[in-house]
Amino acid sequence: MKQLIECVPNFSEGRDEKIIKQITDAIESVDGIKLLNVDPGKATNRTVVTFVGEPEQVIEAAFQGAKMAAQLIDMSKHKGEHPRFGATDVCPLIPIANITMEETVVYAQKLAKRIGEELGISVYCYEFVASNEERRSLANCRAGEYEGLKEKLQNPQWKPDFGPDKLNERAGATAVGARNFLIAYNVNLNTTSVRRANSIAFDVREAGRVVREGDPVTGKIVNDANGEPLRIPGTLKKVRAIGWYIQEYGIAQISMNLTDITVTSMHQAFDEVSERARDRGIRVTGSELIGVIPLQAMLDAGKYFLRKQERSVGIPDAEIIKIAVKSIGLDELAPFDPKKRIIEYLIDDRQSKLVDMSLSGFSNETLSESPAPGGGSVSAYVGALGAALGSMVANLSAHKRGWDDRWDEFSDWAEKGKQAHDRLLKLVDEDTAAFNAIMDAFGLPKNTDQEKKNRSAAIQSATKHAIEVPFEVMQTAYSSLEVIQAMATIGNPNSLSDAGVGALCARTAVYGAYLNVRINAGGLSDKVFVEDVLAKASQLLQQTLSKEEEILRLVESKI
Repeated sequence: MKQLIECVPNFSEGRDEKIIKQITDAIESVDGIKLLNVDPGKATNRTVVTFVGEPEQVIEAAFQGAKMAAQLIDMSKHKGEHPRFGATDVCPLIPIANITMEETVVYAQKLAKRIGEELGISVYCYEFVASNEERRSLANCRAGEYEGLKEKLQNPQWKPDFGPDKLNERAGATAVGARNFLIAYNVNLNTTSVRRANSIAFDVREAGRVVREGDPVTGKIVNDANGEPLRIPGTLKKVRAIGWYIQEYGIAQISMNLTDITVTSMHQAFDEVSERARDRGIRVTGSELIGVIPLQAMLDAGKYFLRKQERSVGIPDAEIIKIAVKSIGLDELAPFDPKKRIIEYLIDDRQSKLVDMSLSGFSNETLSESPAPGGGSVSAYVGALGAALGSMVANLSAHKRGWDDRWDEFSDWAEKGKQAHDRLLKLVDEDTAAFNAIMDAFGLPKNTDQEKKNRSAAIQSATKHAIEVPFEVMQTAYSSLEVIQAMATIGNPNSLSDAGVGALCARTAVYGAYLNVRINAGGLSDKVFVEDVLAKASQLLQQTLSKEEEILRLVESKI
């Protein structure tokens, strides 16, 4: 599964479009990078750039952007309203998909080291990359701004994490961090009152509200022993919020920054605002997402509301997302297009995918004289159909009249089958890509000894991958048999035949993929790997045939 990181560097130039363009061109010069947004501010003299990609590509693009910024921006002449201390002022990395924060921290450290050593820029690491608690705060790292940087660098307590401890007068310093994804999210209210909207915002935001004597709005603020205002904390952690009136829509909103969606998610924020609004006689009518959002956040929201409805969550992603959009009213003010708002969909650059074809299109492509898609892709697709049938029986069972108290049991089975189904669908294209990689390797030049060596290595690497993909098809299709067998045993009896067909599909997928493993293994010189994978594949095939026979015997005994 592809790992994705988002990077949101802030550059200290928001007025000169040519400079901004040269920086973003440097970022986009790295293959595989998807530029999502460029947001310049004239008053702040600052541009926020958002791009995503795989980790190595992202840190290379961030480095190239920082390198160009150091060449073009002179911090000794910079003025702007926003706090800043460097040409590339701040550069956070955010884990988006299939990557942990711990792994992201390693990439952030690698980026910080390169900026410090190769560009001669002092680098402070903040948030999850911080070397001590004081440096976790970006504000602490940037305190004193550019004007105080020379003195700060001479303080042993503020020795930079990477790079020189002497001022780079032109580029200043850079803060590199790793943080969780931030969502800008507004909740719509059926009121025009900013005061009432603010009351709800103070109820929910982490900072809460200050304590006042007498009148909660105009009363004198109560301070603690240190002279700081006493506060009543709000109900949501990692949330900043304020109420405002939007002239364009004629409504008040609760405008929120969800600074860590692993702590407070979008759907949790929506529900809490709805409760607090109801307490004040106000109704939430919908909500608005600003910018983009990770796929998992939308799936989590959809599944949250499906479970509240006691419905199965083992359904297609598109249906889960639709439930999320409708449940929190993301389409109230404007249409919500998942392809334009979900990060993973935005960066999917593949122009043609087999799984996006129609049934007849895929069949006709297989029918053509082209060698791919072939048996490997067809095996993966048949396996996906088998897993889908297992999940279908689970979904029907979850909704069966009289079985209402078992919906979550069948939902779990449906979700497990869906996981196998989704992976097998991806393997349809991966198998064809693996075959094409072998053909590409054979097409490499072989005029010199070095070219022959490179070509041979490429062929062996591609061949090994062309064994690994169908072997994963075998493993994934076999895993779906657990769901299919459970549904044949405890599922809706009216769908027994569907479970049986699912078992036949899974068996075909495993056997078909096994044949591909064997034929591709003949071209690999690593005999130790070949012997091991063939032994595992043979054992997996026998287990599949045994399981299929067991399921079909059960199905036929019940029909």
